[in-house]
Amino acid sequence: MSAYVRKAARAKVRRRIRKKISGTAQRPRLAVHFSNQNVYAQVIDDETGKTLAAVSTTEKNVESSGSNCDTAAKVGKLVAERAKEAKIDTVVFDRGGYRFHGKVKALAEAAREAGLKF
Repeated sequence: MSAYVRKAARAKVRRRIRKKISGTAQRPRLAVHFSNQNVYAQVIDDETGKTLAAVSTTEKNVESSGSNCDTAAKVGKLVAERAKEAKIDTVVFDRGGYRFHGKVKALAEAAREAGLKF
């Protein structure tokens, strides 16, 4: 399967998910993205189009060893802490077209353990 076909298939799944999931001020959307080297997580209010909290492995204070389960768990914990600072305790989880398995599951479980509800 070529990279273009894989990207197009994931974009299609992502569009299907985003039709059903939307973040509000009371319950924003926790969106995740994984590149080959980095992990990104954002808490987004879709009504205003604002990012309320964000964490990525490109930040200097995040210890990163690539885009793997351990790093995803660290990012999940940090995004939950930053969401708590912004007085957010409940979110809608947007897996971004990825299967709820491996890195996605590790990030979600770490965020739940740190106090986010979804």
